[in-house]
Amino acid sequence: MKPLFQFFSSLKLTVVLLSFSLLLIFFGTLDQVQYGIWHTQELYFESFLVVWTFPEHAPLGQHLHWIRIPMPGGYLLGGMLLVNLLAAHLTRFKMSWTKCGIFLIHSGLILLLISELMTDILAVESQMPVDEGGSSNYSQGFRENELVFIDRSHPEHDSVHAIPASLLKPGKRIEVPNTPLSIRTLRYYGNAEIGRATSGSPTESIATRGAAVRMGIIVNPKPETYSEDEINTVAAFVEVLNGEDSQGIWLVSNVMDERFPPQMVDTGNRSFEIALRFTRHYYPFEIELIDFKHEKYPGTEVPYNFSSEVKVTHQDSTKNQKALIYMNHPLRYEGLTFFQASFANQDKTSIFQVVRNPGWLLPYLSVLLMGLGMCVQFGMHFFKFLSKQRR
Repeated sequence: MKPLFQFFSSLKLTVVLLSFSLLLIFFGTLDQVQYGIWHTQELYFESFLVVWTFPEHAPLGQHLHWIRIPMPGGYLLGGMLLVNLLAAHLTRFKMSWTKCGIFLIHSGLILLLISELMTDILAVESQMPVDEGGSSNYSQGFRENELVFIDRSHPEHDSVHAIPASLLKPGKRIEVPNTPLSIRTLRYYGNAEIGRATSGSPTESIATRGAAVRMGIIVNPKPETYSEDEINTVAAFVEVLNGEDSQGIWLVSNVMDERFPPQMVDTGNRSFEIALRFTRHYYPFEIELIDFKHEKYPGTEVPYNFSSEVKVTHQDSTKNQKALIYMNHPLRYEGLTFFQASFANQDKTSIFQVVRNPGWLLPYLSVLLMGLGMCVQFGMHFFKFLSKQRR
């Protein structure tokens, strides 16, 4: 057991882990050009192992694309650094007043590593566009999708049965929650071009029901895009089953919105609308946009401020409130943070970035602990130096 503790508490292990961290950041920065920030973060910093491949678009890429370099991912490096720091404290550190500054610094660093892990696992980001004079009680993810079956038979509310798009694997059968239906994915496209069939169209539709049949819609697969300014047009052909009876094959896509006729699945006594859309997060309150202001520098189109005056109407009327959301001044409400992110529709629509992060306070606490520890540690050395100077 002792050799194991010595290995994990070794300063050499610390140096090796920090060296791998520098390599991970270097190669991740290189791939960010190709994959964008979100996908690069997932590949390099939210994984245990990553393999870097020499990019084909780089100079000599056609000849060197066979080069592959495996390296530990962010989760593995962060976990090992945390274990290394804890093991060093258990084996070598003895608490005393002369080392209380170091203890505070290390405690802050441990808290920072834990907060980063919590953020990666628990934080959820989405967007909420609201028209001026309108309101919304949900936000939607901009990188995740879901297949939904919507029962609109109730006069006051809709019943939504959702399946994450990540589960739509070709050939896999999935039960639709709280319904007699199930689905079998026949084809799934991470990105595609949706359009009407023309003479000589290279792709045929296998759909037998829904908008694809009525409107002659076909799907042409495309490589997935990782640009921050573009979205992937996700599409799938799914077979809907009622027990063992097939109800037909439907084409669903996250671009087939209210502009398309609703795609209805009839089970005899109930009807469901089937759709593939961006993942929605519903809340027990509504955000109403009272007024949106977009101010520019005089004589230019450069914005210097845009803000949203909003009213929050909760199911519990005692929680209602008004707020002004502008840059670096978010609204914190019910564990959510609403940032002023963007605007659209000729300044008639405000777009809020909605973040749920249970550990948002931990980085502030960790930085405070490390700063306090440095002040204490350097302060003690400074006063020792002054006392020596007096002597």
